Amino acid sequence: MKDTPISYEVVQRHILESKIRNIGKATIREIKRLINGIETETGEKFIRMEMGIPGLPATSIGVQAEIEALQRGVAAVYPEIEGTPVLKKEAARFVKLFLDIEVDAANCIPTVGSMQGGFAAFLTFSKIHREKDTTLFIDPGFPVHHQQHRVLGQKFDTFDVYNYRGDKLRDKLESYFSKGNIHSVLYSNPNNPSWICFTDKELRIIGELANKYDVIIIEDLAYIAMDFRKDYSKPGQPPYQPTVAKYTDNFLLLISSSKAFSYAGQRIGLMILSNKLFNLQAPDLLRYYSTDLVGRALIYGTVYALSAGTAHSTQYALAAMLKAANDGTFDFVEVVKEYGAKAKIMKKIFSDNGFIFVYDKDEDEPIADGFYFTFAYPGFSGEDLLQELMYYGISAIALSITGSERTEGIRACVSLVKREQFPVLEERLRRFKENH
Repeated sequence: MKDTPISYEVVQRHILESKIRNIGKATIREIKRLINGIETETGEKFIRMEMGIPGLPATSIGVQAEIEALQRGVAAVYPEIEGTPVLKKEAARFVKLFLDIEVDAANCIPTVGSMQGGFAAFLTFSKIHREKDTTLFIDPGFPVHHQQHRVLGQKFDTFDVYNYRGDKLRDKLESYFSKGNIHSVLYSNPNNPSWICFTDKELRIIGELANKYDVIIIEDLAYIAMDFRKDYSKPGQPPYQPTVAKYTDNFLLLISSSKAFSYAGQRIGLMILSNKLFNLQAPDLLRYYSTDLVGRALIYGTVYALSAGTAHSTQYALAAMLKAANDGTFDFVEVVKEYGAKAKIMKKIFSDNGFIFVYDKDEDEPIADGFYFTFAYPGFSGEDLLQELMYYGISAIALSITGSERTEGIRACVSLVKREQFPVLEERLRRFKENH
């Protein structure tokens, strides 16, 4: 189709000049760069749904605390590798008040975003037992975690969880765990890209099998408390953010400041280890580290080697945001509910124009409206649909790069789409429907 909202010739030329062999297989950052170039040449703004970044202002509490820390001179001082005491204290409080989990402050370690936390965990956990050399991804998931393993040359296995919800999850996980080579499992909850959320039954299954087979569960809580079907915003009051930590001591939680606090640009997150895992003695670690204690190896071996700590001023920013949430003076969940409200409207615009949703249920319950949703269009693969939508000024990513088996699908992120763009989205999807 030549008659498209964005010049067919310009889009086609930029795709060719990008040297990307298959647009549907492109990374998120490659898609971003491609769309930036098309926007610059045409002057037309895309409906940008490829990047999972905040669309809300950074939490002012954090900004002010960071400014004050810089004014005190912390920029000239190396931070402690294990984190500043005030951040560690508030992190432990946060986990108790919002997840109802007890951990020592010593086990709460700041990282340069959750991505570095995952990287450090993969490096360390793959060395705890010499016979366990493989990570299992419960997918779909964040594509960069697969990329990290490829860069490291580490083994990983993966399966799409959508057909193994509820009781079916037990047999599927056991088929991997029983091989004896899995050292850890990673999943996100709520899930990027599908926005499915594990039920308590499923988290119990994961935890019980982790105990049975001595497997570490890495739970990525990048979107903590953002399943808006329940109110997880009240510190110290149920309901609490669901977590596998209720059912096993073999856990590491990744908590991000990027989405819940809109603090993505400052790159700070947290690794939260159980007391058992932090103090675990594993002689096989001595092959690579000067200690056989997991917590010490993780901090003074891996994190030190990666970055010599996390930026000093941002630690004070995160500490202040966590303290305000812990004290009940800052309702961070109320702020990010805007994502769910936008998703509800956008999903209706898509469905009104013939699109269908790919991941749509948590067992028997419809998934929440939130940061992401997944869609497809009859007759298209996800990769072909992704490229076709570029001519209509709409960008996203294909599910095929997320470990999903639903290759007909695309992931949309609602964060950067402004409400005033909804009429534009509606018009472009109407024209897409007319042409297809």
